[in-house]
Amino acid sequence: MNKELQTYIDAIPAVADAAGRKETFWINPKMVPEKEQNITLVQPDQITDAKKRLERFAPYLEEVFPELKETGGIIESELREIPGMKDFLNTAYKTGIEGRLMLKMDSHLPISGSVKARGGIYEVLKHAEDLALESGMLKETDNYRVLAEQRFLDFFGKYTVQVGSTGNLGMSIGIMSAKLGFHVIVHMSADAKQWKKDLLRSRGVEVIEYADDYCAAVEQGRKNSDQDPMSYFVDDENSRNLFLGYSVAGERLEAQLARQNIPVDADHPLFVYIPCGIGGAPGGVTYGIKQIYGDHVHCFFTEPVNACCMLFGMATGLQDKVSVKDFGIDGRTDADGLAVGRPSAFVGRVVEPMLSGIATIEDKKLYDLMRGLLSSEEIFIEPSSCAAFAALIRPEELTAYVEKMGLKEKMKQATHIAWATGGNMVPEETRKAYLTMGLA
Repeated sequence: MNKELQTYIDAIPAVADAAGRKETFWINPKMVPEKEQNITLVQPDQITDAKKRLERFAPYLEEVFPELKETGGIIESELREIPGMKDFLNTAYKTGIEGRLMLKMDSHLPISGSVKARGGIYEVLKHAEDLALESGMLKETDNYRVLAEQRFLDFFGKYTVQVGSTGNLGMSIGIMSAKLGFHVIVHMSADAKQWKKDLLRSRGVEVIEYADDYCAAVEQGRKNSDQDPMSYFVDDENSRNLFLGYSVAGERLEAQLARQNIPVDADHPLFVYIPCGIGGAPGGVTYGIKQIYGDHVHCFFTEPVNACCMLFGMATGLQDKVSVKDFGIDGRTDADGLAVGRPSAFVGRVVEPMLSGIATIEDKKLYDLMRGLLSSEEIFIEPSSCAAFAALIRPEELTAYVEKMGLKEKMKQATHIAWATGGNMVPEETRKAYLTMGLA
């Protein structure tokens, strides 16, 4: 390890713990009040643009995905209160959670069963729209249902979409791109589960497997795409389009909370916990929610101990200039959707003034939490999704943050949302195997 990294270990306790592969809880010292934030990399009006684009595509999505009939082509998940899980956490982990505990069930999003159905599908739709508008085959005033016609399948079939993935992003990009007619290539890292590769191949997607990690798969995918003028690369490390697709979740969440008569204001704080891989999904969701609730919402990323790249990037300020491997950590984790060794610099810089903190969790506890949610609520989510509970099971550190923010007297009126990022498409035999893992 070089001397510069050692100085961060010596100066920042959370970095020292993370480098020692210990569970940790980092409170972001660079978070500032909303009025002091100066974010230029993305703008709130871009969320509005993304929202309108998804509405234009709704008739098409309703046409080609029967599961979207009920919502009129809108891809959204349930927000459900989980009092049984709250009792489980308070008993098993002595968390002392006050207020409501809710689950944002992106684990059950239509089409691809993960949070990636937001950003991943959005970016593919935007690319398809750009091509169709440029060709003159489509106008924004058209009913986008026409995109299901054979002439568009033939048109998109001339183009390729490529992406590097540990699994869930590849699922969203692959399923959506193939449905539109694109030739799709998903470059999958060694961490990707076999069932995800098999499912993609069954949908006509070309899957290229790598023995190396996520970053290597992305790098090779980018190189492949750059060599083909008809290819478009979905760049999870730097994509604003992915980020904006995720950010639409903020307005959607606001409507769901309103329908359930759950206030969010100075006396009713909102805490949101989102599993983090490279950062695109949690970063976009955080940005979108903060545009709605400002200082009344407190967002935390959660990561596996062996792949805590965003913690290293943000706590040191080095962003994507540092990898978990620089600290002697291999990045291997059962939380395949979070198995990323180097964070997105774009996301890190956007959320730096607004993120409350980052908590890390051991793989073994992911399985315990998965079983706890299943037994208490009859809800299954995949192990990586269970990282959403990582901050809640560190009550001392979370309480320290609450006291720092002057919220101790308001926690009985607080709402906690664990963002479940995937799991609905996990095959039954894999679910059964998961339920026996992590047991002593």
